[in-house]
Amino acid sequence: MKNTIELNANPLVRAIGKLPKDFTKADIVKYIEDNDITMVDFHYIAGDGRLKTLNFVINDKEYLNQILTLGERVDGSSLFGFMEAGKSDIYVIPRFASAFLDPFKDGTTISFLCSYFHKSGDFLHNSAEYTLRKAVGSFAKATNGMEFWAMGELEYYVISDKEEFFNAKDQKGYHESTPFAKFEEFRTEAMQLIASCGGKIKYGHSEVGNFSLEGTYYEQNEIEFLPVPVLEAADQILLTKWILRTLANLKYGYNVTFAPKITIGKAGSGMHIHTQIMKDGNNMYIEQGELSNTAKRAIAGFMRLAASVTAFGNTNPTSYLRLVPNQEAPTTICWGDRNRSTLVRVPLGWRTTMDMCRIANPLEPETSHQFTDKQTIEFRASDGTANIYLLLAALVVAAREGFEMENALQLADKTYVAVNIHKDDMEVKTHHLESLPACCEQSAECLERDRAIYEKDNVFSADLIDATIKKLRSYNDSTLRSDLEKDPKQMLEVVNRFFHC
Repeated sequence: MKNTIELNANPLVRAIGKLPKDFTKADIVKYIEDNDITMVDFHYIAGDGRLKTLNFVINDKEYLNQILTLGERVDGSSLFGFMEAGKSDIYVIPRFASAFLDPFKDGTTISFLCSYFHKSGDFLHNSAEYTLRKAVGSFAKATNGMEFWAMGELEYYVISDKEEFFNAKDQKGYHESTPFAKFEEFRTEAMQLIASCGGKIKYGHSEVGNFSLEGTYYEQNEIEFLPVPVLEAADQILLTKWILRTLANLKYGYNVTFAPKITIGKAGSGMHIHTQIMKDGNNMYIEQGELSNTAKRAIAGFMRLAASVTAFGNTNPTSYLRLVPNQEAPTTICWGDRNRSTLVRVPLGWRTTMDMCRIANPLEPETSHQFTDKQTIEFRASDGTANIYLLLAALVVAAREGFEMENALQLADKTYVAVNIHKDDMEVKTHHLESLPACCEQSAECLERDRAIYEKDNVFSADLIDATIKKLRSYNDSTLRSDLEKDPKQMLEVVNRFFHC
């Protein structure tokens, strides 16, 4: 525990001497007093999926205690489309475990992520964060106390009008190094700021996409996280998008977009989600070195609800410009081992018994470490248009469905593939597999079909499902993909409309 705290990138953890999950109000107040903190910020996610902010100047200790205990009231009708102006007051209450020092305000401001509450003192029933909380509880009930963990792979483009030498080869930027990768300094500074705010990062790197367009340079990057309990996973993705945008704007003069597609013929950006199911500190995806039936049940659930999960993971028309058949983004509902052509992938999981470290470093002593706890299962369709809390809630519901289906293991067997399904000769071998929706309207139809599963245990409220379906149908995009193939100018207009999804 000592090393966990001393080496923690979050300065609050080092100063308070506790991990964030153990923070109390008294800890926060003492830190503020000891370090001359002058401001408190509340952050919360609204219906548009973006971070919102409320600033407080600390007047005295009594006022500080008041805002930390009682939160503040806000106008829900301006934050959510489902709230009427006549009944719009709601509370935002800070979560102390989420506390971090605002990295853009020189250590003068302590910030919190907040939860929404009704006037009754209960959670706002159809807020995104509470929907995820309900999904977690429903999953635990269905699985005898198992925990759902997750982490995201967040892809994004950095955009600059600066002319540079050493340009990487078009669409060949994967893991490129400087000087061919242009934005490593920006990415690594962002990673340090994310870690200081509590994000648990696995790594960062440049991605496939890079190109020049009318004097502007576009480079795709990715930041990937470590698996944590699913609520924490949502928090760290939300903060990461905010940090990347803010750092790009304030310091570097870059533009950043998480849009799934920004031009024809170039790599789109996804937001893959890796999952784990844990119990008593053990990864339930592996049993005796092999993929367990628990893992296959979760996969079956992902297969069963994949089409309707797009309603939460692929939420505007540009999502379906990325999900095009026979490209790297998945369109067929199937899964496989280490297979990047499938919707769900079981990545390489350190199941070897070979001591690779000693082979690479002969001076090292023999070790017998087991690293099967690193095994994840990856859902590859979702993208940066998602409200991360609703997307993860949908995946938790899908995994729960895998435990409640009678034919889960049979469905897992039926949808497994061991080939590259994007090859021309694969059509016969994969003709029995279903496809993901090709537009928002189809996604809405799939959600309507599956809504009873999402609404079970009141995880997703009926009005939240209705609002999601209405929004998807409002795009009227059933022919958009084919229309844009013939009209590059309209393609640019659509991309610009959803550029900051």
